[in-house]
Amino acid sequence: MDEISYVVVFPTIFSKNKIPQLITNIKKILKIKNQEFKSVKRDGDIILVDANDPVFASSAINLLFGIEKIAIARKISNDFQNIISEITSIGGNLLLKGEKFLVKVEGISKGFVVKDVEIAATSNIIEKKAKLGAYPGTDENYDKLLYTYLTKNNAYICIFSDNGKGGIPYQSQNQKTICAVYDEISAVSCFETIKQGYDVKILVCYRQKSELMNLVKIINQIIPRLVHDKIELEFLQLKISPNGIKNYLIYVNSILEILLQYSNNRVSLALSPLIYSTDFIDNSLKLVFEKKKIPILPLAGVDSNLFDEAKEIGLERNIKKLEKMVTLSTNKIPIFSKKEVESALKSKKVINIQIGPNNVHDILDSLENH
Repeated sequence: MDEISYVVVFPTIFSKNKIPQLITNIKKILKIKNQEFKSVKRDGDIILVDANDPVFASSAINLLFGIEKIAIARKISNDFQNIISEITSIGGNLLLKGEKFLVKVEGISKGFVVKDVEIAATSNIIEKKAKLGAYPGTDENYDKLLYTYLTKNNAYICIFSDNGKGGIPYQSQNQKTICAVYDEISAVSCFETIKQGYDVKILVCYRQKSELMNLVKIINQIIPRLVHDKIELEFLQLKISPNGIKNYLIYVNSILEILLQYSNNRVSLALSPLIYSTDFIDNSLKLVFEKKKIPILPLAGVDSNLFDEAKEIGLERNIKKLEKMVTLSTNKIPIFSKKEVESALKSKKVINIQIGPNNVHDILDSLENH
């Protein structure tokens, strides 16, 4: 048996026609994270990464969008007896006493039915690991999944697997859009914009300096998805009262006015019909179209997944605040604050950050010294 463990990347169904871009992103993120690798290549509908440290490499790769799941696996030839033997050996060694296990085999079979492999491997494990008291579970009820994926010539017996982030690969839209992060909803919107394959320019807007720490922590969860080792961020302060729904809507409209001052042709709007009134959204779209720009609404199809995405970018403690925000009433359409827009544009601070473990402190220090 080949004792090398590989990182196996399973693209989402939406990424299967974008695998070359995903391969490019994998190579970039490994270099950014200083993870050495010998090769990143395609095997059918999956991507095989031969990395020096599969554990750290898989962790780095799983920052990317366009991935359904990622696994660390052993590679063998696609042969019926060989597959059964290796599932029994590797899978059996992963089991703990009394665990329910499920053998799952998918992919391309050659002269056999994958169900036969599952049954034979399950029987072998029960027989050879009888002292463990491990027994087969069901699709709905198991402690450990023993997963194997078959390509035309190879079989990958998984030692470990994890769910990916979904979406499509970063930059696969070949379009850059501008977005603003100013609270929890806008952060999820920016996250979704990247998840939908756009390259983004990020503005960070705030009302009071006390908001900066939270916003920078959120940004720190978003920027690794951009697959760049250096990121440029722009910070703008709008001195609008943080109290009341009316002031919040003035704040949102003022930020849109700022976004429209930039040359970017596409503008990502943190607006959802589940949160904002149709009139409010229509007014925002009208303003974008009047500037001959194209609006992107990444939250348009996001419902309760909004909270899952919020957790993904480290907003577990902010869920209650987010729940309160999504119930706001937006029947009225307040105008933006022209005075504060002009003031914010004049006070703009541009920060260049080298992606690393101290991003939060580096950003805050740069702002302080700017």
